[in-house]
Amino acid sequence: METFIQLGYLLSASLFVLGLKRLSRPRTAAQGNMLGAIGMLIAVVVTLFDQDILSFWVLTFGVVIGAGVGAALATYVQMTGMPQLVALFNGFGGLASLLVGAASLEQSFDLSDGLTPPNTDFLGAGAMTVLIGSVTFSGSLVAFAKLQEIWPDEVTNPAVVRALNIGLVAVSAIFVVLLTTDHSSWWLWLLAVVALVVGVTMVSPIGGADMPVVIALLNSFSGLAAATTGFVLGNSVLIIAGALVGASGLILTLIMCKAMNRTLMNVLFGSIDTGGVTADADEIYAGRVTSSSADEVAMILDTAGKVTIVPGYGMAVAQAQHAVRDLTTALEGRGAEVLFAIHPVAGRMPGHMNVLLAEAEIPYEQLKEMEVINPTFPQTDVAIIIGANDVVNPDARENPESPIAGMPILDVDKARTVVVIKRSLSPGFAGIPNPLFALDNTLMLFGDGKAAVEDISSALADI
Repeated sequence: METFIQLGYLLSASLFVLGLKRLSRPRTAAQGNMLGAIGMLIAVVVTLFDQDILSFWVLTFGVVIGAGVGAALATYVQMTGMPQLVALFNGFGGLASLLVGAASLEQSFDLSDGLTPPNTDFLGAGAMTVLIGSVTFSGSLVAFAKLQEIWPDEVTNPAVVRALNIGLVAVSAIFVVLLTTDHSSWWLWLLAVVALVVGVTMVSPIGGADMPVVIALLNSFSGLAAATTGFVLGNSVLIIAGALVGASGLILTLIMCKAMNRTLMNVLFGSIDTGGVTADADEIYAGRVTSSSADEVAMILDTAGKVTIVPGYGMAVAQAQHAVRDLTTALEGRGAEVLFAIHPVAGRMPGHMNVLLAEAEIPYEQLKEMEVINPTFPQTDVAIIIGANDVVNPDARENPESPIAGMPILDVDKARTVVVIKRSLSPGFAGIPNPLFALDNTLMLFGDGKAAVEDISSALADI
């Protein structure tokens, strides 16, 4: 039986590695997801049989319920709600690690059954499990609330909150040390409470535009919590799976920070400073913004040979992805080449725009990353921006005094004609005006993203 258990764990770990590899490419991502799910099912079943925790029928009943809940979520949660769902998944992973770590530590403190005193390695792993699991759980709930817009994006005195957060992190570190030396339940639960507060104070000051980075980081935390839980339980598959998730999530976090030209510490403990270094919006926009109509945009698109569409969070909010697909089909029917420019931090989770466009059945080949699409903008007839702002702001490239100076952007301003679909001239997360809106080759089409795209498609059909 022990041999079969270890073989099951080995198979599960192998499926995790293969699944992660398949997830690296869009065409094989669905297969990778399935391999990972099968690996997790094997790991759960083997563990429950190994520990003789549940009977066969109870185990089967649990699998059926879990599969049903998963199928319901996959079917009924809209793609625009995926960031919130991912945040909850991260949070529940952290909660599971917290509960397992706390239960294991409590059991080790009870010596009435003749158990040997816990060693330092076990206590250290348990303390880190409680710490990381608690931060992941509460932080993910705040991230969910922010994405769901039930938690205010603005925080009163964010500097005070960040200072409090740093102090609580220091206190948590002290509790970890005390827990490993004093072997008391008091330190365990004090650590859990303080760590839960740390999760709230860490995420609450962070703006919505930084949520992709936060979600990737919390995903990494959930993996680290699982890995430390594996050390507590002596479970190799948990260590392997947790390490894979932790490492991949951290790599993704750093990639996204690089795409924003910001450090992780700046995202967590800083903010974009807009104090007095950028021209006033009235100075930039006054008399220079050219409003347009769907009919005028359709006339321009009628003769365009190459069109690049830049999706942003506004497209997700308007749920305009299907309308964008219809416009793409109409343009291709007229002989135009249509591509999509994807900025790494567009949307509210990593790959958000890719997921939305995939839901609308837009071919993966048409989705181009920033490094690939930027050299093509000078040969682009029309660039259509739907709900993006800071990621297309030319100040990042041209104004060294701008708060976003140096941040890699999509060079849409180099296209022959730029059409910006936006509700208003309101700024993005950086809180600064966008000179792109006032350029001579830019047309502003104000309104809801979905309605505006549908109006363009309708006008194009009438030409």
